[in-house]
Amino acid sequence: MHHNEKNGLRRHILIVEDEPINREILANLLSTEYEVHSAGNGKQALDILQSSEHRWSLILLDLLMPVMDGFELIEILRNDEKLRSIPVIVMTSEKEAEVKSIRMGAADFITKPYDMPDVILARCERTIELQEDQSIIRAAEKDVLTGLYTRDFFAEYIRQIEGTDPGKKRDAVVFNVDHFHLVNELYGRSQGDRVLIRIAELLTEVLNNEDGIGCRTEADYFYCYCDSGLDYEMVLEKLLKGLSDIIPTAHIRLRVGVYRDVYKELSVENWFDRAKTACDLIRGDYSRQIEYYSNDFYEKTKYQEKLINDIDGAISGKDLIVYYQPKYDIQGGEPSLRSAEALIRWKHPELGMINPGEFIPLFESNGLIQKLDHFVWEEAARQTGEWRRKYGISVPISVNVSRMDIYYPQLREMFKKLLDDNGLDTKQLLLEITESAYADNAEQLVTVIESLRKDGFMIEMDDFGSGYSSLNMLTMIPIDALKMDMKFIRNMQKDEKSMKLVELILDIAQFLHVPVIAEGVETEVQMNLLKERGCDIIQGYYFSRPVPPEEFEVFIEKEVARRKAEQG
Repeated sequence: MHHNEKNGLRRHILIVEDEPINREILANLLSTEYEVHSAGNGKQALDILQSSEHRWSLILLDLLMPVMDGFELIEILRNDEKLRSIPVIVMTSEKEAEVKSIRMGAADFITKPYDMPDVILARCERTIELQEDQSIIRAAEKDVLTGLYTRDFFAEYIRQIEGTDPGKKRDAVVFNVDHFHLVNELYGRSQGDRVLIRIAELLTEVLNNEDGIGCRTEADYFYCYCDSGLDYEMVLEKLLKGLSDIIPTAHIRLRVGVYRDVYKELSVENWFDRAKTACDLIRGDYSRQIEYYSNDFYEKTKYQEKLINDIDGAISGKDLIVYYQPKYDIQGGEPSLRSAEALIRWKHPELGMINPGEFIPLFESNGLIQKLDHFVWEEAARQTGEWRRKYGISVPISVNVSRMDIYYPQLREMFKKLLDDNGLDTKQLLLEITESAYADNAEQLVTVIESLRKDGFMIEMDDFGSGYSSLNMLTMIPIDALKMDMKFIRNMQKDEKSMKLVELILDIAQFLHVPVIAEGVETEVQMNLLKERGCDIIQGYYFSRPVPPEEFEVFIEKEVARRKAEQG
């Protein structure tokens, strides 16, 4: 089978020649292989090309014709988006015309008169073949939807750019559409495609001015490589402005990750991994839309990855330790040990003691907090049961219930099992729920809390007053204690407002008939101020920092002695 009939298709070619005899000779020669069409001058040829639905494989073009000659037609074809890719073979008897036509973009030439049919056929076939191979390469190099480079070709072009000018400072940049799947779901895929096409157009505009190239990778990620020092705030503004009219109601938001002045020793893939890491770091953070990658950032990311990888080993290898901080009732004569809060500590074999402020927010953001919470619950329940058997008194322990735990379907069963396994009742395990959890899904939270209270658990609202719509929530959510955020205590003596807020929180608690636990009490003055105003329970360095279980036993022993003396 001839090349020109591959896939069973006969290719269409157009002969443009004003001499009817020449047209006839060429048509007879080529019609055995191709579907041949003919035109008497450039104007006729243009009409045929523009009006027909055929996919043209080749134009055989005489240069000297009336109405519109071959040179004029080549010029028009080269400037036409649709027609410029059709290869042209020029037919002429003038040597100078051959050179000129090749410079203008002709693929080849055939010398008149047409006395070598095999040569003509071979040249036509070769020209078509070269053109089709190039088209296939071009198709693979461009993303069908946006016309930007595909990822592999993008990386290849960057290597070529670097080969010609390796010393120039350049940036790797990643753009992403925030929650793009929602655009598709709410407005339909075709609207989603319009958004992506528009982003590609706008980026192309910017990159053409800045000597850059762009590509579209998975769905809604766009990669750009351009000269260093571009004003990305301005680029972002331009993109958002250009997108605002596509789906006016959608409020499309873009995130940008920039790795400035890429380190040329690393691979191209590595540059864009870094830019993408920066871009993904601000997912869900509505306060900023651009993040720059830096070495500190790299170290931080590596550190966080290590913590994530090591958490399972830390749980099974007992590197995680539960510390306890006592809470004292101060309304009687002498303060009495009322309960304790379980607080996690991580003694890492390589990194030493890790501050909970470093790993708790990290695990909250990726859902691993649940593993941590479950570990603390088990440990605290076991410890409480042990102390009860050893000292004959109950020291209720409060444990943290994160917003992730609220959605855990076996939550109640898990708590019941913990109590049964350790011989405890619901009064010995107090559940602390952070105020910020109330903002997320109030209805589900209310349902879960009500069912836990029905089981007999006591619910403490943690960090009360630190944000969100607390007062409104209090009317809906049944609780058994309010924990006052420590920043109120810290500022209590400094300014009138903070003292007023402390008094307000105490008034609210009194109205709800629940006790207040003041966190972060460090001095006797603070304790007395709170005691005078009716605060019930105090937790903080004034009594003790959080301590490991063996040190906490000192407080239990003192409490046992105090109760004996009281009864004595």
